[in-house]
Amino acid sequence: MSYCINPRCPQPSDPGNLNNRVCRNCGSDLLLQGRYQVMRLLSDNSGFGKVYEAYNGAIPKILKVLKPKHNDNPRVIELFQQEAAVLSQLNHPGIPRVEPDGYFQFLPRNHDEPVHCIIMEKIDGPDLRQWMKQQGNHPITEKQALNWLKQIAQILHLVHQKNYFHRDIKPTNIMLRASGQLVLIDFGTARELTATYLADVGGSGNVTKISSAGYTPPEQEMGHAVPQSDFYALGRTFVYLLTGKEAIDQMIYDPLTGKFNWRKYALDVSQRLADFIDKLMAPAAADRPKNTQEILEELANISQELSQPQNLTNLDETTTSQASVENLPSKSRENPNKFINFQGKWLLGWVVGLSVGLGGYGTWQIYQSYNPKALSLVTTIDGHSSYVNYLLISADGKALVSSSADKKIKVWDFISGKEIRTILEYSIPINYFAISPDWETIVTGGTNQTLKIWDFSTGKELRTLTGHSSYVNYITISPDGKKLASGSADKTLKIWDFSTGKELRTLTGHSSYVNYVVISPDGQRLASASADNTIKIWNFATGKELYTLTGHSGSVNWLAISPDGHKLVSSSADNTVKIWDFTTGKEVRTLSGHSSSVRPLAISPDGKKLVSASADNMIKIWDFATGKEIYTFMGHSSSVNSLAISPDGKKLVSASADNTIKVWQMPK
Repeated sequence: MSYCINPRCPQPSDPGNLNNRVCRNCGSDLLLQGRYQVMRLLSDNSGFGKVYEAYNGAIPKILKVLKPKHNDNPRVIELFQQEAAVLSQLNHPGIPRVEPDGYFQFLPRNHDEPVHCIIMEKIDGPDLRQWMKQQGNHPITEKQALNWLKQIAQILHLVHQKNYFHRDIKPTNIMLRASGQLVLIDFGTARELTATYLADVGGSGNVTKISSAGYTPPEQEMGHAVPQSDFYALGRTFVYLLTGKEAIDQMIYDPLTGKFNWRKYALDVSQRLADFIDKLMAPAAADRPKNTQEILEELANISQELSQPQNLTNLDETTTSQASVENLPSKSRENPNKFINFQGKWLLGWVVGLSVGLGGYGTWQIYQSYNPKALSLVTTIDGHSSYVNYLLISADGKALVSSSADKKIKVWDFISGKEIRTILEYSIPINYFAISPDWETIVTGGTNQTLKIWDFSTGKELRTLTGHSSYVNYITISPDGKKLASGSADKTLKIWDFSTGKELRTLTGHSSYVNYVVISPDGQRLASASADNTIKIWNFATGKELYTLTGHSGSVNWLAISPDGHKLVSSSADNTVKIWDFTTGKEVRTLSGHSSSVRPLAISPDGKKLVSASADNMIKIWDFATGKEIYTFMGHSSSVNSLAISPDGKKLVSASADNTIKVWQMPK
């Protein structure tokens, strides 16, 4: 259906407009700017505007349209235009993308007044209030809070450096991508920090007041917002996330005294983090952190302090001989994921009790005796300046290759962890890549709808493959090195001749983005994972669909095939991992335990262990034959984007949005 945005159209959602370029009811154009087709109204309660879903070809977009009643208010129009101007300057995965021409005016037929429009990236995910409802309004963990606080602080750091501040941070203005990345939205209230603005704040000038009950600081309620006003709203947002209670709930807020008593509803939050959140929410702006850099530094300090007494797995990073269980935060004793992965609650209780008498050293001795499968950190590689998105290990186990949002692909000495060289630098962030079996060429895909083939040794571009109409989400090369397969947000898969770059065939059938593509070891079958919650199995030679696997209740993010080709593993935004019989398509078992969307997977070369990682920052190791969880640990301060196991099965490598790569000793 094509939706007409003419405010006077008598039937804007007329199904008869499905294939029309002009509305049959009012005569207005239905294809905006010659390329955007509006499909449906999403909301008419969003601030000054209405929000629609639109498409640029196969790419979903969000269209914001200013309500006609504001056309006589120049200040409102200025704020609306400003949102596009601000977003077009900010290039970050935590901010919706808007092109420089994202603001435009549309003139309906027989109208004198234009309709003000902004077209922007559509974020595929819930806002944090919706997400909390999906989770049963259960409070988030301290680890998750630290991760999310860091993400929002990094976004605000970029915004504030551009001399803007948001003025309306709240749970409904923060969205969560399937990848675990938070996105700050609704910049219509953002304000530029100019000399004129500062004069208005300091005097009696006309400053537009923005207010959201429970999240707006006192100075902003009086029309005097400053950059530190964002920090107050950020603190209030995390009180909601850590307690599950709204900021105006009288169980945590006393309207008579103005006191905010939230800590007793956040029992698993350390005093250190609670004090910091209270500092963010200080009634006086001068008592809050001075800037975003101070926030980031303070969060780093808190993370380090909280990890030292309880991270018994990373022996080369943390001194444990002095740590006593009695000094750990209470939740570290209660949550085996954050302390010790023992097989029984009675054993954990016995260890905690005994540690009081034996001290930290005794605790460690018991831990070693009863948990021989502990992982130790071998090395941390931190040469990338932004999110590390993907990695591969060479067949001989000597080289590690990584791609990053810093637009670079780097190769590292896997033994020493030292950077060997930067293979290539590109104009856009590099999400995924594939390397030919002979390691002579490398293929990249990303947000510009093309695939590029490069010489691995020189970094010289050899060929560009075009044909997809939206982002290329994943690419893989057949075991014989003759064909290339790609999956895209345009809902299709394409098969290419790798030597010539010629498109051989397009596979259609998914109803949403294709997130991942994998080819069987024998090169005969192709599996694709989609945001439509399904997995499809195809004949790789003919492109014929063999069968569809259903069972996940969320987007399917990642796939892996066992070395013998008999089992297929999938991870999903429904927080689970599923193992399937790759021959029959029958579900073998479901692995549950992650508390957020599961993404990367890796299977050990001997097929005995399965590794999964999630937006909850947790990495889990499973017995592949039984599905039993062997080990859980948190090694990164942000979401884990990729996993790989060395050819000898002795090392596990993880890449993260915290900009680092970590190498771990696999449990025996």
